[in-house]
Amino acid sequence: MSSLSHLKVLDLTTHLSGPYAAMLLADHGADVVKVERPGGGDDTRLTPPFVDGESAPFMLWNRNKRSITLNLKDPNDLARFKALVEVADVVIENYKPGTAKRLGIDYASLAAINDRLIYCSISGFGQTGPYSHRGGFDLIACGMTGLMSINGPPEGDPYRIPIPVTDLAGGMNGATGILLALAARERTGRGQHVDTSLFESGLALGVYEAANVFTNGEVPQRLGQRHRGSAPYQIFPTQDGYMTIGGANQAFWEQACAILGCEHLMSDERFITKADRVANAAVLADELIPYFQAQSTDYWCERFEAAGIPAGPVMNHVQALNDPQAQARNMVVEVEHSKLGKTKTLGVQVKLSETPGSVRRGAPLVGEHNDEVFTDWLDTASDAAE
Repeated sequence: MSSLSHLKVLDLTTHLSGPYAAMLLADHGADVVKVERPGGGDDTRLTPPFVDGESAPFMLWNRNKRSITLNLKDPNDLARFKALVEVADVVIENYKPGTAKRLGIDYASLAAINDRLIYCSISGFGQTGPYSHRGGFDLIACGMTGLMSINGPPEGDPYRIPIPVTDLAGGMNGATGILLALAARERTGRGQHVDTSLFESGLALGVYEAANVFTNGEVPQRLGQRHRGSAPYQIFPTQDGYMTIGGANQAFWEQACAILGCEHLMSDERFITKADRVANAAVLADELIPYFQAQSTDYWCERFEAAGIPAGPVMNHVQALNDPQAQARNMVVEVEHSKLGKTKTLGVQVKLSETPGSVRRGAPLVGEHNDEVFTDWLDTASDAAE
């Protein structure tokens, strides 16, 4: 049994943030039905790379779901959708604010049908405020929340963050909000509206930066490889590659100096305390780099690990996905796709001892479960009512 196997979820979302939130619920057993437009379905189905015509990104974050097609502008299809809403626990949408209301599927309209419904909206800027009417993508949110301004080298342009962090954080926040609302429903018997956004998710990620702003009012600057609150805490080049080390406290710093053979730096007035090392982090890195470059990544990692100092190699994604730790933690799994057969996907990142999540089915084809879902949901509800 999975934690959420009792839940019925209608996923109206496209792109990444909403589908990711729904995927997190599906991974833990929720029956997630992806509602797609007839014809092409979710636009993400057109995102490369492709495997025999199927989008690999789409398949990754739409696993464990079933798909039906409905034209919500058609009165008959809208009626069929609302029939599903009557027995659903959760609806997730990431339309531009105002779209759901025009379609007659906003929270107020659907709560009138099912007052136990949890309705989650994930948008660019939220359902209220002066920017609520704007559409939003991860790129825009990263630019407007300060994240892009601190990414990149100290001298030069701000960098785009290659990982869609606000999409992913928005999806996680949406899933968390749904679980919070479900917990509240256990006490009140009533559903509610969950409202989160890429903008708020991006702002919330800037914890160190917000602390600095609230403390001294200064604009946080780009630090390149350095950390805002610890040093040495960055990437260092080695004889054969790159590695990271987290010398985040005094003991780790002193042990690292002993291992590297630069004990004299411990008494250097520029590096005595953690605050000293942070203030002089660039100079400290220059002092340490020659020591790291004298030996291989494996050499240093073995010695730091033996001393209990957090450190590790900088790996590419092929290396990371094939790493023994990723394999041992089942972060790469095979799943059966109805068209492609066995395909690989990422595993479930939260492990529960009693009700574990799992990857049970591949991403659906457009409308693959049109008849199946209505039979499962509506006939089961009818039988239960008798």
